[in-house]
Amino acid sequence: MLDIIFRDAIVVDGTGRPPYVASVAVRDGQIVHIGNVPTDDAKEVIDAQGLHLTPGFIDVHTHYDGQVTWDDALLPSAAHGVTTLVMGNCGVGFSPVRPGSERWLIQLMEGVEDIPGTALYEGIQWSWESFPEYLDAIDRNYAVDIAAQIPHGALRAYVMGERGAADEAATGEDIALMAKLVREAVEAGAVGFSSSRTAIHQARDGRYVPGTTAAIDELLAIGQAMRAGGGAVFELVPSGRGIPGVGDPWTAAEELELIRHFARETGQRVTFSTAQTSHQPEVFDQILGYVTDNLSELPVYMQFSGRCGGVLSSLRSSHALQRRPTFVDLAELSLAEQAARLADPRTKARALSEADLPPKGAAFTDRFDEFLRKHYAQTFTLGDPPEYEPEQSTSVLAQAQAAGVHPLEVIYDRLIEDEGRAVLITITTNYATGDYQCVEQLLNLDATVLGLGDGGAHVRYICDASTPTYVLSHWTRDRTRGPKVAIETVVAKQTGVPAVLYGFTDRGTIETGKRADLNLIDMRELRLEVPRFVNDLPAGSLRVLQDAHGYVMTMVHGVVTRRNDVDTGARPGRLVRNSAQ
Repeated sequence: MLDIIFRDAIVVDGTGRPPYVASVAVRDGQIVHIGNVPTDDAKEVIDAQGLHLTPGFIDVHTHYDGQVTWDDALLPSAAHGVTTLVMGNCGVGFSPVRPGSERWLIQLMEGVEDIPGTALYEGIQWSWESFPEYLDAIDRNYAVDIAAQIPHGALRAYVMGERGAADEAATGEDIALMAKLVREAVEAGAVGFSSSRTAIHQARDGRYVPGTTAAIDELLAIGQAMRAGGGAVFELVPSGRGIPGVGDPWTAAEELELIRHFARETGQRVTFSTAQTSHQPEVFDQILGYVTDNLSELPVYMQFSGRCGGVLSSLRSSHALQRRPTFVDLAELSLAEQAARLADPRTKARALSEADLPPKGAAFTDRFDEFLRKHYAQTFTLGDPPEYEPEQSTSVLAQAQAAGVHPLEVIYDRLIEDEGRAVLITITTNYATGDYQCVEQLLNLDATVLGLGDGGAHVRYICDASTPTYVLSHWTRDRTRGPKVAIETVVAKQTGVPAVLYGFTDRGTIETGKRADLNLIDMRELRLEVPRFVNDLPAGSLRVLQDAHGYVMTMVHGVVTRRNDVDTGARPGRLVRNSAQ
């Protein structure tokens, strides 16, 4: 007997071929028939007419490295059609770890990925030292499958101690030991090795991620070790992307040459993050041109986000007026009570005239308001439904100029809308032209993969883990400010393409014999809700979540994990080890 039949679905199979109508049958966690399934002899038969059936999404850029030790639901990613996620990106993670250095790794992750240290201190259950031991420790059941990469920062600190933490040059002995440990990690199941090479990534102590300035011989030795272990992915955040105020150690041209040299010498697959900045958009154009001209024959994938990059602010979290005494005094009230009190014109006048209180510390969270007040022209009300491709005429600055008021007055009014539940977005990347021209280019290139959702990271400021839902609804159906993109392209960029990149040969496409990791989607209903802020991390730490509508069903290895946008409680997901093993 079959487990389930999806009758007459619109199949978008992840290969990039156009959609077609077919029935798909599942048994024992596998797709066993595609086409005209002649029988109804199944435990469940779903009338999928008019619904889209896609492979489960593969999210290649997350930071759940600590969260997987205490949480099996893995939100927000699991709510957005993701059935496999890859963590250990950007050179940061929690293994290998010398006993006694756990706190150092936490402050590294907290600084780079803005995961509250209080949550990590309370939540992580340390039971490993080596990377293979870490893999064994997290090989449990989850709502989705997980895969892990060994991070350069933790590796260097483990091998070199304080010299590694200070990002000093590695000796020959250091490099040999790092290579040995990377090979062991890949042999044990690591799907990749990650490194950060940008100055924007700093630990809480203000130092670079170990490996930021690593020499090419160190990286090549690690690449050769990856190959010897069976093959893996080199994931990196490169220098020189044109981020304002960041004194990167390398230029974009130098990084691209390094990527080419690494891929040619080691034969390993490479993915590197790509984004357009408003400060230096020409750097993005240079990168695009170089990749097209010089890397097309190599296994190199530009990793990009399917929407603008930006940070969220709200009355519930952090915002541009967060250090005004009036807001501080009201912070303990409920959200609705705060909004009601702030609606009083006298309260508004007082708050807008006040001086800021001193910041509590030097962390970005303590001075978030200073950052926001430098970007009025890039700040917008997110709205309901959320608008991630807004017209420039709707920015806070444009509204203030039209009304003849200070931009902070506009922000004040927006913060208290919808009883304080309104959310603003300050756009930082992929929007130099005021629209998605650069994202459109990346979606239509062969050597690109959707990623950079950062699930589990920057938990107080972003929820880009919702991007899989967004790219489907916006780019294939809703976009009005430029061309749409074919649904088969959008689906392939987050299913078949990442499966090839990471060597996941058993998933990523709807084909007979592949795993039944599937999404059944009502494209007429698919949409995002406004982000919401909750205190559900360990120690009551705050994070932002974003719900979706339109997922009729999500299935992991033939087990239904979500039905009609609700978690079923099933936990069929496990650790995915390197396919070479």
